[in-house]
Amino acid sequence: MTKNSSDKSLRMERDNPLLILIDGSSYLYRAFHAMPPLTNSQGQATGAIYGVINMLRTLIKEYGPDYIAVVFDAKGKTFRDELFEQYKANRPPMPDELRSQIEPLHAVVRAMGLPCLVEEGVEADDVIGTLALQAAADGIHTVISTGDKDMAQLVNSHITLINTMTNKTLDRAGVIEKFGLPPEQIIDYLALIGDTSDNIPGIPGVGPKTAVKWFTQYGSLDEIINQADTIKGKIGEKFRANMAQLPLSRQLATIKLDVPLTVTPETLQPQSADNDALRELYQRLEFKRWLEELLQQQDETTDEIADPQDGALERNYETILDEAALDRWIERLKHAELFAFDTETTSLDYIDAEIVGVSFAIETGEAAYVPLAHDYVEAPAQLDRSAVLQRLRPLLEDESKKKVGQNLKYDSNVLLNHGIQLRGIAFDTMLESYVLNSTASRHDMDSLALKYLGKTTIHFEDVAGKGAKQVTFNQVPIEVAAPYAAEDADITLQLHQTLWPKIKNDTGLARLFNEIELPLLPILAQMEHHGVLIDAPMLEQQSNELSERMQQIEQQAFATAEQEFNLSSPKQIQEILFEKQKLPVIKKTPKGQPSTAEEVLQELALDYPLPVFTPRTIRR
Repeated sequence: MTKNSSDKSLRMERDNPLLILIDGSSYLYRAFHAMPPLTNSQGQATGAIYGVINMLRTLIKEYGPDYIAVVFDAKGKTFRDELFEQYKANRPPMPDELRSQIEPLHAVVRAMGLPCLVEEGVEADDVIGTLALQAAADGIHTVISTGDKDMAQLVNSHITLINTMTNKTLDRAGVIEKFGLPPEQIIDYLALIGDTSDNIPGIPGVGPKTAVKWFTQYGSLDEIINQADTIKGKIGEKFRANMAQLPLSRQLATIKLDVPLTVTPETLQPQSADNDALRELYQRLEFKRWLEELLQQQDETTDEIADPQDGALERNYETILDEAALDRWIERLKHAELFAFDTETTSLDYIDAEIVGVSFAIETGEAAYVPLAHDYVEAPAQLDRSAVLQRLRPLLEDESKKKVGQNLKYDSNVLLNHGIQLRGIAFDTMLESYVLNSTASRHDMDSLALKYLGKTTIHFEDVAGKGAKQVTFNQVPIEVAAPYAAEDADITLQLHQTLWPKIKNDTGLARLFNEIELPLLPILAQMEHHGVLIDAPMLEQQSNELSERMQQIEQQAFATAEQEFNLSSPKQIQEILFEKQKLPVIKKTPKGQPSTAEEVLQELALDYPLPVFTPRTIRR
């Protein structure tokens, strides 16, 4: 029968081994048309790759197969083109944005440790049919993952179809339910009705209902041909006029089951993933969540910090608690051509923020944190904040001492709260990221480190806690705060070393950064510090327009959910998305609940567009 969910019995308490054969070409096309036009920051199309890989990950997790292969069509003509010159002639040329995704997709599949099969002269269907028949003979149950109706001819007691796009499976009963005919009659059925996508001729005017009616009445295609003179009306005339082409149509619709292959079902065991190759591919394609998962898995097995370009990189982070160490670092900063600078504060609101500590980095992997105002119970003695800032003032206010930071506009305003005018801002990694890819949704340090360095960073929540239990940075123990703060400066320097060459080598981007974006930074900082005049009536008008639009979106969300709910309530969103809408849970909270975090909703929106938006936040 046709089922609305995956057949769990195939992976639970199964007696026979399980082989999954994925029709990669079928899903490549379907993912291309189903997914939004995703691209990475270099403009390379990635939507179809994402869709297919997402399907593979879900399928493997669901079934846990003993054997598996992803099968793609090869370039060039097949034996069917030799049989019929017009075979698939109606199909438009493959779009360039789809063609460009084929090789990267093959590379990801192989890096995942999955056999990737491409056989010249035949189609993916023929390779799948041959392997499925061999597997059945060896007592291996086969699940064919495809959206191609032609595959229904292969279904038997050992072979089942699954369409992961619709999450439905087809066994023998399911084929009968869907087509009105058993699997052994699907070839003749396809020959009779033809196939416009493959340009299989068939009989003009004969559709699925007529075909099923005739099979029910006459029993087989051969008998329909024998009884052709008894078919009345215009449809009978069309049948008799075109039945000479039925043998060709039957041959074109028949999946070849004897393709010479160098593999057998038993050789198609999944292998260990090539994590280095996957990391490079996910980083290049900018599949953020999968890259983060991969890096976290690697972190669980090694204490080293891996740099995809330079190999293992040791970190040397220093916590400055005495004058001698401060003197040493100030001397180094004085002679540095460029240093990364960052502040840790009591608040993200620069108007009220006070400095808790400062960090520096001059060389990659080497940084220092100066705690100045950690005031939790039993906090160790720290250098006096006012005295340290006064000693740093000449460096920070010196135009000739070049600095780089991540969102230095914020740090500039915070320093103004302490009477220091930050000068010598030579680079800002947030601006560098924006200039390189202004359409990217995130330019925060954590996202940039993952995207450009392939590194997971210490998040603010990791040191300060989350939600109601989150503390301000002055309450974070110094031994916890220091690695986080020093890493901020170190990663900032590494990001600059990665991003700036990309900008520097492009005259247009370099001019945009040097003549527009960077000079604007101190101007905006002053505007934020001193304030600006606003047109109150116009602001009120815009507010009303936004409010009206938000109400419209809210009503769209209610209509989709078929009930009203609180869009600001994570619990109610969980109920709507995961209980009522049955969307897949791709990430959970620490308490085991389905996550409704921004990045999760953004990813779900790719496959399940909903008229719901979430606010964006930026971490410095």
